[in-house]
This record gives sequence, C-alpha cells and structure tokens, in this order.
Amino acid sequence: MTPGQPERTGQPPASAPAAPASSAAPANSAEQPYPVRSVAIKVAQWIDRLGSIWVEGQITQINLRPGARTAFLVLRDPSADMSLSVTCDPDLIRKSPIPLQEGSRVVVYGKLSFFTGRGTLSLRVIEIRPVGIGELLARIERLKALLAAEGLFDVRLKRPLPFLPKTVGLITGRASAAERDVLTVARNRWPAVRFEIRNTAVQGPTAVPQMLEALAQLDRDPSVEVIVLARGGGSVEDLLAFSDEALCRAIVAATTPIVSAIGHEPDNPLSDLVADLRAATPTDAAKRVVPDAAAELAGVRDMRARSAAALRGWVDRETRALTQLRSRPVLADPLREIDRRREEIERLRASTRRCAEQFIRTEATATRHLREKLTAVGPAATLARGYAVVQRVAGPERHVVRTIEDSPAGSQLRIRVADGAVTAAALGTQALGPRTQDKTDDTRRS
Repeated sequence: MTPGQPERTGQPPASAPAAPASSAAPANSAEQPYPVRSVAIKVAQWIDRLGSIWVEGQITQINLRPGARTAFLVLRDPSADMSLSVTCDPDLIRKSPIPLQEGSRVVVYGKLSFFTGRGTLSLRVIEIRPVGIGELLARIERLKALLAAEGLFDVRLKRPLPFLPKTVGLITGRASAAERDVLTVARNRWPAVRFEIRNTAVQGPTAVPQMLEALAQLDRDPSVEVIVLARGGGSVEDLLAFSDEALCRAIVAATTPIVSAIGHEPDNPLSDLVADLRAATPTDAAKRVVPDAAAELAGVRDMRARSAAALRGWVDRETRALTQLRSRPVLADPLREIDRRREEIERLRASTRRCAEQFIRTEATATRHLREKLTAVGPAATLARGYAVVQRVAGPERHVVRTIEDSPAGSQLRIRVADGAVTAAALGTQALGPRTQDKTDDTRRS
C-alpha cells in the first residue's frame, strides 16, 4: 500500500484515537434509527480520517467555467468502469505544463471530502501531475517485461485460425475506416462470410471497459470462430488502450483465436504480442481471416486440371503397357508355343520309336546269332552229326558213362542218338593204348 492510501478494512485506521466510552453511540434499531444528519456526519468523519492520497486516472470530463473559483473533473480508472469526482483550483488546469484535456493520464494529490449537505463524495486535489509519454512508454515496457516473464508471448500459446470461418467477430470503432476496410475486403474475398460487429470506443477512458465487454460477448458466442480487434492506427497516446494489462490478459484467456489489427507499425501495442495473429492493417487482417474465393476456385480448377492430366497420363501409360504385353508372342498367339512343343514331342516320339525299333532289331539279330551258335554247339546238333550219349541204367537212376569203369561188363545201357534211344548191354570193356589216347586227345583239341 502506497503512502497516504486508505486501508480497505471498514474499520478506522489504527492511528485514529479511540472514542471515549462515555460518548458511545446508542444502539441502532428500528425503534432508535439514526437521523440522516448523524449518518452524514459519521461518513464525513470516517472519510476525513483517510488523509491525503495520490490517485492515478484518466480525465474524462473537465468543467472549467469562466470566473468560477472551482473546476470540476471526472477521473476514471482506465481498466474498470469506475470514476471519481474531482474538484480543484482552476489555476491547476490553466497553468499545467502540459495542456490537460479529456483522455489525459494524470496523477493527482488531494484529500477526499464528503459534502453532508448533498451527500456527495469528491476528491479535492491540490496538485496535478500529467503523465508524460515517456512515463507511459516506460510503464508499457515494464508491463511488457512482466507479461513476457509469465510466458504470455510464447508462440506455443498461439491458436491457429480456422481456414474458412462462418462467423467473424469484429471489435472496432463505430463507422470507422477500419470497420469499412475489414468488411469490404473480407466480403470481396468471400461473400458468404458473416460478421458479428461490436462497436466500441478504441481510445479514451471508456475504451478498455467497452472492449473487454465486447470481447467477452464474442468469446461466449459459439458461432464466432475468430475475433478481429481492429483500429486504423494513431498516436502512441491514442493506442494506450491496446497496451492495457486487463485487455492483454483477456486476449490470452479467450478461447477464440484473436487477430490484432491495430495498424501501427513503428510501435506495436502489447495486444499485438499476446494475440494469436498480428496483422499489419485491418485490410491485412481481412485477408488473413478469410480466403480469397477467386484464388481458391482457381486453385481448385488447377488441381482438377492437374488431377485429370495425371489420370489421363496414368491411363495412357497403362494402356501402352497393356498393348506391349498383348503384342508379345505368348499373348498374341498363345497356342503357337503349344503347337511348337507338340511338333517337337511328335519328332521326339518318332525318333524314340525309331531308336526302339532299331534297338529291337539289333537285339533280335544278336539273339538269333546266339541261338544259332547255341544250336551249333548244343547236344542235339552233336547227336545229329553221329555222336551218341551212353547212360548206364541202375534202377531208376541213369548215369552218363564217361570211362570204361562206369560201364563194367553186363551193365544195362541206354544209348541216345539223334532220333531216339537204343537199349543195350555192355559185353565187355577195352582200354585204348597211349598212342591212340594221344590221337584221341589231339582230335579233341582240334
């Protein structure tokens, strides 16, 4: 609490002397009400105990009549819809180093007074200090540093604008050039766009409360998808309302994206930094909020043309690929390969048949030759040449006689010749001499 600022406790300051017990007021009730004069006197006494205080505000009304000994002013809080009546010596206004006018920021020093006759409260000031532009800019810089430290300028908090908002909220001055520019440009770009317009003061002591109320109304409206805060530029003093802390925090707290279009390039108000998008001018804001219908239609036509060209190119490419596939022999005449393979198979079958027949003939000839050889050296051929097979019959068994020992005298013999067999008996045996044996052996060898 600054020096001289009153305590807001509803009790008298601690330094105030306590009333003696003998002067205690009687109990107040419906049977014992306070008269008006008592209430007025008590209020005046309480207010008089506040002492002198410094107060800052914005002048909204100056009543300075020629020849009057008292000047009347209305001092308003820039961030709230609250005001205070001020009285002073007219010379404080006439001799101010900076001319005072409605909208000027001032710091005054005085004492509150309650006039019991009319029941009014006013601040009687004895000193008025205009707040210069340097001080205002310094305050804005301090507020800017505070908001930046809280992260209210962080780009991650910026909300994207809708591509095609159905309803746009517009906060601007009544019948202003900014309103005309936004409406004209936006409707020329997209005729179907709708606007919810809130005309407010954009400078002066009532600007911030009115803009706060309009911003709250548009933010609560579910049909409003984006809000434009517009003004057509101005001096630094004219744009002080857009650097107000309450307005900046309301912009950050809003759930609807907000575009700041103050149109003042050299010194950006703080609303440009906390808004979701900053536009250089109201015209630029209209261009950023709604798309250009002609450009979008041209883009659609271009995309359709490119899509159609791409589709035709794809169809042509696939058609050529199909034509190339169909022109291949395997697809142009699918049976040709089968016919060629069938002819090859027939050729191979004929060749196999010839080879088999040749093999059979060769083997038949070889078999015949072997049969002829076998017949030539076989027993039947030998018998046909005059030889005979002599067997000794001994009961059911028959033994071939190879030596004279196998057929002793009296043995029953069976002699087989080429056309049959002869039964005989051995009369005796006769051995061959050595020479005869050798001749016989030579004959056998030959």
